[in-house]
Amino acid sequence: MSGVFIRNVHMRFGRFVALEDVSLSVAPGEFVTLLGPSGCGKTTLLKIISGFTVPTSGHIEIGGEDVTQVPPEKRDTALCFQSYALFPHLSVNDNLEFGLLNKGMARGERGQRIDEVAAQLALELQLAKLPNQLSGGQQQRVSLGRALAMRPKVLLFDEPLSNLDAKLRDQVRIEIRRIQKSHALTAIYVTHDQAEALAMSDRVVVMNAGRVEQVATPEELYHAPRTSFVADFIGNANVIDAAVLGEDKPGLWRLQTELGQLQARSAAPPRAKEIRICWRPEAAELDGTEAQSIEARLTHRSFQGHYTDLFLDKEGCEFRILVPQVHADVGDLLRFTLAPEKIVLLEPVA
Repeated sequence: MSGVFIRNVHMRFGRFVALEDVSLSVAPGEFVTLLGPSGCGKTTLLKIISGFTVPTSGHIEIGGEDVTQVPPEKRDTALCFQSYALFPHLSVNDNLEFGLLNKGMARGERGQRIDEVAAQLALELQLAKLPNQLSGGQQQRVSLGRALAMRPKVLLFDEPLSNLDAKLRDQVRIEIRRIQKSHALTAIYVTHDQAEALAMSDRVVVMNAGRVEQVATPEELYHAPRTSFVADFIGNANVIDAAVLGEDKPGLWRLQTELGQLQARSAAPPRAKEIRICWRPEAAELDGTEAQSIEARLTHRSFQGHYTDLFLDKEGCEFRILVPQVHADVGDLLRFTLAPEKIVLLEPVA
């Protein structure tokens, strides 16, 4: 196991700034996901860690060694590609063996390593086949197996599940996480899929426009986002502006919003007089008993099985709530409540 330390990394392509002063530490055996929209810099950062791109400035350390200028083949990392990158003319067995041959491993040890990986990924019956004879899920497992066979210090993933259907994606991500844990591998995973990031990661790095917005556990990101970007990108969130009127009790802040006056409970004080706040749609309760109630008109409803997605409007302020069941039609006025501890204080209004 080896940790990864990224220090003050900048990356520019001409005038375009892909990464701006990115610093991050990944502990040995940790699974960290780089999450963000297209163009946020997550894949560029992964290429810098793997050695396929040299940063404009900054340093990369793996296992305590500065590898900023070290080529990919000498970094003891393995990259699992989005496109599988399998050799089409080689069998599954030969694809799995390719890196081990280049490493100069003895034949007996190579065979043992391939048998082990094939068993882990249920590929024993596919070893003699060519890649074009496999399903997409099987090809992805071969790509993963080729990386695992090398037993690298750091395992890197570049959106490896994006070409799979939803059901298979769930199965493969569970398998990736199981193998990573069982081998205590250090893993850095790139995705734009928030569900993957929340389900797989020890910590998630949310990136936006070449910068790190927040680094935290999935639970902390969801329940305590630091910015409106993180709140909106991780799950659904209602984000509105608020003026801080004062502190009613220690940690209980009174706010003026488009929905009227609200109270928010926060041990940390607001970062400005004018801030953004958010709450999760499932935090609202219809006809609740809290004094903090809001009345709004139902503009759209969407049945989603175990809950109903309600879109509401209060004097031009639009938001949504999720409730288990509701008997209401579009145009009806609904009253719901928000507990102060469900409202999160975000960044100052720009």
